[in-house]
Amino acid sequence: MGSTPDKIKGTTNEAVGKAKQGVGEAVGSDKMQNEGAAQEVKGKGQKAVGDAKQAAKDVADKAAGTVNKNS
Repeated sequence: MGSTPDKIKGTTNEAVGKAKQGVGEAVGSDKMQNEGAAQEVKGKGQKAVGDAKQAAKDVADKAAGTVNKNS
């Protein structure tokens, strides 16, 4: 799987997590605030995985380009 789906899922989870925290705060629900915080952290992790995949792909592409250039 590429990096884009991870980044999209991560961004979505971050946004939903922040929204849950806001709603939880508005209605006085510590449980919802905590769920939102956890979901936001999950989203940040997913984005980091996507970024790492992209970096690995970039390195592999650069290495392949160097090999092809020297052939």
